[in-house]
Amino acid sequence: MAALRILHLEDSAPDAELLRATLERQAVDCAIKRVETREAFEAALEREQFDLIISDFTLPSFDGLSALTIAGQKRPELPFVFVSGTIGEEAAVESLKRGATDYVLKDRLSRLGASVKRAVEQAQARVERRQGEERIREQAALLDKARDAICVTDMEQRILYWNKGAERLYGWSAQEAVCQNVNDLLVPGGSTRPLEALQELIPRDEWQGELHKVRKGGREIIVESHWTLLRNDAGQPKSILVIDTDITEKKRIEAEFLRTQRMESIGALAGGIAHDLNNVLAPILIVTELLRDKLADPEVREMLDLAKASAQRGAEMVKQILSFARGASGELKVLQVKHLLHEMVKLVRDTFPRSIQIENDVAGNLYPINGDATQLHQVLLNLCLNARDAMPNGGTLLIEAANVVLENKQTARLAEPVSGKYVVLSVADTGSGIPTELLDKIYEPFFTTKGPGKGTGLGLSTVMAIVQTHHGFIELTSEVGRGTVFSVYLPAARTEDTGLVRMGLPAVEMGRGETVLLVEDEAALLEITREMLEAFNFRVLTARDGAEALALYEQSGREIDVVVTDMMMPVMDGAALVQELRRIQPQVKVVCVSGLGSKAEVAQLKPHAFLTKPYSTDKLLTTLREVIAAPMT
Repeated sequence: MAALRILHLEDSAPDAELLRATLERQAVDCAIKRVETREAFEAALEREQFDLIISDFTLPSFDGLSALTIAGQKRPELPFVFVSGTIGEEAAVESLKRGATDYVLKDRLSRLGASVKRAVEQAQARVERRQGEERIREQAALLDKARDAICVTDMEQRILYWNKGAERLYGWSAQEAVCQNVNDLLVPGGSTRPLEALQELIPRDEWQGELHKVRKGGREIIVESHWTLLRNDAGQPKSILVIDTDITEKKRIEAEFLRTQRMESIGALAGGIAHDLNNVLAPILIVTELLRDKLADPEVREMLDLAKASAQRGAEMVKQILSFARGASGELKVLQVKHLLHEMVKLVRDTFPRSIQIENDVAGNLYPINGDATQLHQVLLNLCLNARDAMPNGGTLLIEAANVVLENKQTARLAEPVSGKYVVLSVADTGSGIPTELLDKIYEPFFTTKGPGKGTGLGLSTVMAIVQTHHGFIELTSEVGRGTVFSVYLPAARTEDTGLVRMGLPAVEMGRGETVLLVEDEAALLEITREMLEAFNFRVLTARDGAEALALYEQSGREIDVVVTDMMMPVMDGAALVQELRRIQPQVKVVCVSGLGSKAEVAQLKPHAFLTKPYSTDKLLTTLREVIAAPMT
């Protein structure tokens, strides 16, 4: 340990030497600087470093109390010990009140060494305590800058410390939170989870997990909570350090990701079964149409119509599955949606119960959009059907459309803000409304609040998939007991070249003996389609796969007017067949057929036409007539 540096204020040289010798004799290693005047005392304090001040109480031109005051102003951290032969009891007490560390009488110097050592040790302790307090203040300042909520509670869960992060996260100020029971303040609905966490904490000293808590305004949040048990010197639990991290948004994103994964899984499943389902439904549709024309009994024809309608509903269900599973792929054309809206208004007025009042407000100068008329018709129909079902006792259904110009619009389902011209289509009802807890689930496939047999749970999934394919988005507002509004935002097209896409079909004509090569691996569909085409005066060659079809074409290619081929087949699929046919005859006319409904996937083959299973008799015959009549390219 280095020698103590002592500043000695003393006017008597013999007394100063006596003090030096006493300290040396008492084993106090020190270096002493003696001063006699006020000026020298102040100069020494300003220019040199000392560990201790020893002062006489009475000096000729100066006094000890004045020296004590000066030392308190200039060097308050230095211990100050009076050594005097004249100090009385009252003066000694007064000096201690003013900040002196100790006093020693000159006739009792035997206690001087102990007094000096004690004074220095106490001064060092004070410095260390101040440094510790400063570190605590700095750490507290850092804790206040932390984004996490940090609090300390006692073992009864009363809050002892509450940082700025906790104020920001939970909305309660430190003044409001301290001394409150943390569970009463933050835990919703009397949850027992914090008590379970406390029971797990005590034997382990650490706990970590997710907790649901509430902010001051009542909004529920999810936090990742880390608890650390603090113990006293005896090892008994003393307090709990709690650090909460808000993971509400993280959990929302995770839930969205899981929903996306579920949709992808269902999409894979849908793609796998849709082809087979459509192969099952296609013969039913064709047979019912063929038989109906051959039967005269109205009751039998009515039963066939019922069977056909059921098959068509099954086909529409498959289309809905494929719509959300495959992103509702379709060819987007510039169109004017006001025509679709007027058709939809007419449809619901003609078919919905009279207890539902239909109103519409469609702007006359709507922006044109890039869209698929059939798919947008499905969006409007699904939303209107949901609105109808929400009003079993009647109400008002309002269909609206208007132009809007958005600027950095943000919604929960958009990754980035959007700007630009949009057409907004709204379907509003005065029905039962949607509970808040269900709002995040309604777009999930197969989720429905309707009773058994009243809904597939695919309507809104399909709507979402179609709208996303059109590069749009949906906003939803709903109030239980008051009604719901779905607003579909579709970006405006960049061109004014628009036209109404009409759904009408030309009249079906009989064949003129043209030869059709029909390629289909599903035996029932192959046979019934052959019979139907022959009934309409076509000559039909059949093949069960691409290899068989290729062999037939090599033998009779000059006689074949058009090839109708399925895309998914064993041995050689439709794509490979088309490529080989074009190698033999580049101008061969091809109609591609698929049960997966994805025209985009066969577009690179450039077929003359594309049909989606299950197709109707009229659709197939009309397509064949158009392809056969088209000039060779």
